[in-house]
Amino acid sequence: MSETNGEELTAVPQPVLAPLTSAAIFLVVCIKPDRESYEAVRSLCADLPGIFRAVDFRRIEGELSCVAGFGSDAWDKLFGETRPAELHPFREIRSGERHAVSTPADVLFHIRAKRMDMCFELVTQVMERISGAVSAVDETHGFRYFDDRDLLGFVDGTENPRGDAALKAALVTEEDPRFAGGSYVITQKYLHDVSRWNVLSTEEQERIIGRRKLSDIELSDSVKPSSAHNALTTIVENGKEVKILRDNMPFGKPGRGEFGTYFIGYSRSPRTTEQMLQNMFIGRPPGNYDRLLDFSRAVTGSLFFAPSLTFLEGLDDAPITDRP
Repeated sequence: MSETNGEELTAVPQPVLAPLTSAAIFLVVCIKPDRESYEAVRSLCADLPGIFRAVDFRRIEGELSCVAGFGSDAWDKLFGETRPAELHPFREIRSGERHAVSTPADVLFHIRAKRMDMCFELVTQVMERISGAVSAVDETHGFRYFDDRDLLGFVDGTENPRGDAALKAALVTEEDPRFAGGSYVITQKYLHDVSRWNVLSTEEQERIIGRRKLSDIELSDSVKPSSAHNALTTIVENGKEVKILRDNMPFGKPGRGEFGTYFIGYSRSPRTTEQMLQNMFIGRPPGNYDRLLDFSRAVTGSLFFAPSLTFLEGLDDAPITDRP
């Protein structure tokens, strides 16, 4: 049992709060539209904790973790009509040339470890179980880049909450008791135009991000533009900052000129991350958008709910709905 600022959490969450690691695989799949395929995925969900333990035991010091999240379109068919209160399809955003796309996604597997071989093995075991029932729509292999920097050269995740603050930011509690211990997950895959970005001076880059490049110190309000990335992604409600928990990872294929960041944000309500994206793509006020988007393009966008481990382990005895 955990407590967060007086809020009691009785369900055991998935390892949403696992420590940052040096390797990750983000696997997103769509389930084929037949009953047998949904049965296969549901069966995997119930067995996933056991599969994880078998791989994890091979190198316990590897800090392997796995979080499974489920999209709105798949939820009812997998688990019935009782659903998390705020689960819905990812809402695309268009403004000028900026486009936060919404892409097909039924299940997300966010797998992290100190070593890529452990991530690879767990993904292999998962896909052996469900390869005939799903089609993989995206598989991205992420890595830690030097001192936790993205491929644009800036430290990523400095303002992540820690300890009880991370629990409060990421996990559902009394606002939706049936799904306490769960977390809403928004993912986006961004491709960067590194060549154009590197033409900018360091000072220009710092004004776009809102932090010093070398020291990672936040720019003072007197010099930081209101369009800075960290200004637009700061959400304040009732005088208090509302945070999300990020575990972004760089990825890329230099031989193909591909450089990017895989954004993944966990939160107790998707509204916080959605407001960040509105600010970035449309602007606060409208037109005062995130200039980082002049150099970075979102090519995927999905919203999932990662139910508690207690929920997944309780699936054994629950019959699947008669749909689809």
